[in-house]
Amino acid sequence: MSIQDQTGPLRRVFVRRPDAAAAAAWRRYGWHAEPDVSRAADEHAAFRAELERAGAEVVTGATDVPGDPDAIYTYDPVWMTDAGAIRLRPGKEGRREEPDAIGNDLEALGIGSAGRLEAPATAEGGDLCWLGSSTLLAGRGYRTNDDGIEQVRALVGPTVDTVVFDLPHFRGPEACLHLLSFISPLDVDLAVAYLPMMPVRLLELLRERDVQLVEVPDEEFASMGPNVLALGPRMALALEGNPETRRRMEVAGVDVRTYVGNEISRKGDGGPTCLTRPLERG
Repeated sequence: MSIQDQTGPLRRVFVRRPDAAAAAAWRRYGWHAEPDVSRAADEHAAFRAELERAGAEVVTGATDVPGDPDAIYTYDPVWMTDAGAIRLRPGKEGRREEPDAIGNDLEALGIGSAGRLEAPATAEGGDLCWLGSSTLLAGRGYRTNDDGIEQVRALVGPTVDTVVFDLPHFRGPEACLHLLSFISPLDVDLAVAYLPMMPVRLLELLRERDVQLVEVPDEEFASMGPNVLALGPRMALALEGNPETRRRMEVAGVDVRTYVGNEISRKGDGGPTCLTRPLERG
């Protein structure tokens, strides 16, 4: 098995439950509205159950990150490689305690460390994506800087080709725009994407690799239509409420499951990929 894989069958995944006390900091962390803590807990429980139904072992984080509602978005603080976990350094300053919290939990599970990023580097998992086991896509934007990409490149090693793309300005540095905000792999030859945000060089690379794209319509980009978690090849978990994107994925042969995420996803701009840190695939 290799974790340097975005679409293989999901075997083990790390999540973190919503923290009721941390919800009070929603404004400071840029959430759109205050989450209802009871509904958030119910939504997250249903989300975990959906992962289990797909055959994944769900591991829940034990280390607290006080006052940080973004801590439920476990994809961002660490990057998984076959050599272990890289502790990243989030561009969002309020999330800087998360890499050690998750890293410590992973070490308790027997997952070793493959290094950590040091200042002035910043990088978040949402700006990184495996394209096959030996190509790493990296988005250079407001959350991930040049130093971060170079340190990640050094840690994944020379056998991995790290390909860098500039991300669009979109709504500026205060908005959360990651590489995976507009593309999610669904299989080795299929991805769902919002084309108006896609870097031209990335589109050209995907064409060279014969990766077909399911296009997200304009009206479903803001509601996280492109943010989809591959549970396995052509099996996906998506946020409920993007019917046209779902229809197009199903036409492409994808088994689409959905979850309700009004509190845990829509209010904090974190879709199904954001809510998970895959640990084992294959």
